[in-house]
Amino acid sequence: MNWKFWNKKKAAPKKVKKKKSKTREWVDAIVFAVIAATLIRTFFIEAYVIPTPSMERSLLVGDFLFVSKINYGARTPMTPIAFPFAHHTMPLFGTKAYWDGWELPYYRLPGLQSIKRGDVVVFNYPADTINNRPVDKRENYIKRCQGISGDTLSVVKAQVYVNGKAAPNPPGEEMEYSYQTTGEGLNPEILDELHVTTYEGHEYPAMTQESANTMKSYSNVKNFMPAETPKGVSEDVFPRGGVSPIHVMLTKTLPDYHWNVDNYGPIIIPKKGWTVKLDSLTFPIYERAIEVYENNKLEVKSGQIFINGKQTDTYTFKMNYYWMMGDNRHDSEDSRYWGFVPEDHIVGKALFIWMSWDDNASFFGKIRWSRLLNGIH
Repeated sequence: MNWKFWNKKKAAPKKVKKKKSKTREWVDAIVFAVIAATLIRTFFIEAYVIPTPSMERSLLVGDFLFVSKINYGARTPMTPIAFPFAHHTMPLFGTKAYWDGWELPYYRLPGLQSIKRGDVVVFNYPADTINNRPVDKRENYIKRCQGISGDTLSVVKAQVYVNGKAAPNPPGEEMEYSYQTTGEGLNPEILDELHVTTYEGHEYPAMTQESANTMKSYSNVKNFMPAETPKGVSEDVFPRGGVSPIHVMLTKTLPDYHWNVDNYGPIIIPKKGWTVKLDSLTFPIYERAIEVYENNKLEVKSGQIFINGKQTDTYTFKMNYYWMMGDNRHDSEDSRYWGFVPEDHIVGKALFIWMSWDDNASFFGKIRWSRLLNGIH
């Protein structure tokens, strides 16, 4: 039965949709793919590659990782106008891959968890100020979180202590050791089997604790010991080295904390809402966080501190901070050199290795098959 008998008007003819051309179909497909991939990379998961040995032997040069954005909560774009799939520099051309004329404030979506001690974290390099890049366009670094906001951290004879207790050592942690041999040196094949490596610019070879235990058991090895910098010997570590404080309070030179990479601290990691007393010892440590990371106008006049034009001797932090260190303790540029990592620099949590490529291996051995799909611990 025709239920439209009441409609006396003649029905309008249906419009025939014009078929898309092959070119239009390809353009639509590419645009959709770019938008989908950008959303996935921004809010869910992104691939990274390990370029340096600072995390060996937990992570090796040539490991390709998937990094989760949702574990800690995805950070919304702070520099939204950028070329897809380029971080901060255009390939081939070397020009900026973003426009910093429009920057958005920091905001992070709710995550599945908070950052925990021992997590392997990707973050934007806090000391990347040479090109004055926006936070989300700074170099990506990967390290292990050794201290979270509010912790008191120290390093004693290369052992990390958090809140007075020894922190668990990563299973792939490397240290440098010095030793002597009686007669002939060790067979290079043995050193290769134990993954003993002398990195460029270093005097002593680095190895895991397991390899060290094996080497010192050899009858032709003597005087085997960690190549540690003694306590009390000063090195150019934070806050004296790396990124030097902009101002010097009360004295014309920075105080000498007598810290080095193997004996460091104690140092308190800032926590949101924590108020620090500022004096000649604490000011150099927290100055950069106050001025650069939390965008305050900081001045020192006649031995007095002024924050945003007001004289004060305290400061209450607005963000949480973290302490990051590489598992290769003597070949890692980490928080011991440039200090705290602010929460707005956090990119994501490293989950697993999806590919591992060894450039130094023979053609048929370049893929490290045993590392594929390994979780990161």
